[in-house]
Amino acid sequence: MNGQAVIDNRYGAILLVAAAAVFTADVGVLRFVSSDVPFAQIVFFRSLSQLVIVAAWIAATRPARFVSPRWPRLVLRGLTSLVCWWLYYASFQMLDLALASVLTFTTSLFVVSLAPFVFGEQIGLSRGLSAVLGFVGVVIASEVSGVNVEPGVIYGLGSAFVAALLIFQNRALARSEHTATIMFWIGLVASLGTFPMAAAGLSDIAYDDFLLLITAGTLATLGMLLTVEAYRFGEVSALASFPYLRILFALAVGYVFFAETASWREISGAIIVVACGMYAGSKERAALR
Repeated sequence: MNGQAVIDNRYGAILLVAAAAVFTADVGVLRFVSSDVPFAQIVFFRSLSQLVIVAAWIAATRPARFVSPRWPRLVLRGLTSLVCWWLYYASFQMLDLALASVLTFTTSLFVVSLAPFVFGEQIGLSRGLSAVLGFVGVVIASEVSGVNVEPGVIYGLGSAFVAALLIFQNRALARSEHTATIMFWIGLVASLGTFPMAAAGLSDIAYDDFLLLITAGTLATLGMLLTVEAYRFGEVSALASFPYLRILFALAVGYVFFAETASWREISGAIIVVACGMYAGSKERAALR
């Protein structure tokens, strides 16, 4: 980073609201992609868009950021992101936008649950109960009946679990690597990882689908950059509630464009997940101070 950024919580909040809208637009655009487009190509164009955009950023600012002596860790980070993206986009393809968005916010609950095993942290009774209650909210929102769980819900929770692992990886990498370097290697590894599966049908992609895939990948990358920039200017504690606006955006987009209407169980479960996620996140931030 080029020095310490001036704290501006209002600007940070604006950026996070924009990021929430952009992330929702990303998954919304993918709903218009033809069903015959292989799923591997969705993830490939997501990673390729990030690779190209961040590579241009590094080339225009500091080319030395392309390389790092800690490249094995960056490769592992990229592989973890690839798994996370695969599960994430699979969940959004199968579930209503609102429910899939709710599941992404269980990441904080997984962080709390994993902290004792990864860092040996004592989470305390209140944090433990918040995690348990949060997952109860997931059960309510998912409208689980008996032992049958919709595959999309499993993918969404799997994505959130892997995202929690990414947070632990970020803690270690952020001490030595610039954000651009981390994002470049994520794009590089994920692009190489998905190319063998995506290559077969690349020449058969319709022009409209190609534009949609590029648009979605660009939006997702922009959302990540907006989020990083938001936390560079704003205080984490002051910005804690703004990412949850994504649920409202998802409800609106789902209703207007895809005739999706959330049930009372989904709404009630979402409230529980958001409340527990915010509480767990506040405790996590307090522990980092």
